[in-house]
Amino acid sequence: MRIRMALLCVAVALLAGAASGVGVFMRGDGSTAEAVSIRGERFEWVTTGVYAYNPERLVAEGVGWDVFTLFVAVPALLAAAVLVARGSFRGRLFAAGLLGYLFYQYLMYAMAWAFGPLLPLFIVVYAASLGGAIWLASSIGLEALPGRFSERFPRRSMAVLCVLVSLVLVAMWSQLIVTGLRGDLSGANLIGQTTLVVQALDLGLVVPAAVFTAVALLRRRPIGYLLASVFVVKAFAMSLAILAMLVSAWVVEGAPEVSGFVIFGAAAIASAWIGIRMYRSVLPEHAGAGS
Repeated sequence: MRIRMALLCVAVALLAGAASGVGVFMRGDGSTAEAVSIRGERFEWVTTGVYAYNPERLVAEGVGWDVFTLFVAVPALLAAAVLVARGSFRGRLFAAGLLGYLFYQYLMYAMAWAFGPLLPLFIVVYAASLGGAIWLASSIGLEALPGRFSERFPRRSMAVLCVLVSLVLVAMWSQLIVTGLRGDLSGANLIGQTTLVVQALDLGLVVPAAVFTAVALLRRRPIGYLLASVFVVKAFAMSLAILAMLVSAWVVEGAPEVSGFVIFGAAAIASAWIGIRMYRSVLPEHAGAGS
C-alpha cells in the first residue's frame, strides 16, 4: 500500500509542478488594461498569458505563490514520497501536510481565477490532494497515535499557535468583509472580483480546523495529534507561500505590505519551530519503520 501512496504523491507533485510551471513561465508579458467591475470599481486586469482576465494584483500574488510551489513545495513532496515508499511514519505525516497545502492552493485557484485553460488541472490537483491526504491519514493507526510521540510533543505550543492563527485570520478578514459591506470596495481589497474567496475559505475551513485541532490537543485526543502534525506543515508552507506572494506583489506595485510581512514571517518562524520539535518527538522505537 505504501508504494501506491507514494505513487499518488508523485503524481500530485508532477501535476502541481505542471500547473505552477505554466503559471510562472506562461504568465504573459505583463500588459494590463483598465476595467470597471459590475460594482463600479476601477481596476487593472491582465490581458495576456495563462492568467489573462484576472486582476493585476491577483496575478502578481499568484505568480509568487506558483514560484514557491514549483521550487519548494513540489520538490518537498517528491522527497516525502520517497519516505512514504519506505514506510516512514514521519514521511506520511509530512506528505499529508504538503497535500493539505496543495489542496488549499488549488481549491482557491479553481474558485478565484477567471475561467481559463488551467481550470481542469486545478480541479484534478485539489481533488487528488484531498484524497491523498485522507488516504495517508487513514493509514496511521489513530488510537495508538499519541503513543508514537514522546512527552516532548509540543502540545500546548501547537494549541496556542492554532488559536493565534484563528484570531489573526478572524480579525483581518472580518475587517475586510465589514469594510466591503459598508461600500468601500477598494478598502475591502475586492480588486474587481465578485467576492472574497480567500477570506471565505480561511474563515470557513482553516479557522474551524485550527480551533478543533487546539481543543483536541488540549484534551489529548488522538485526532488532535494527527491534525497538528499535518496542520503545522501546511501552516509553514502556507506562510512562506504568502511571503512569496507579497514579494511578487511588491515587485509589481512598488510598495511593500509591511504588516503582511510581519504577520506571516512570524507565523513561518513559529510553525517551523513547533514543527521541528513535533517531528523530533517521534519515539525512536518506530525508527525501524523508516521514521
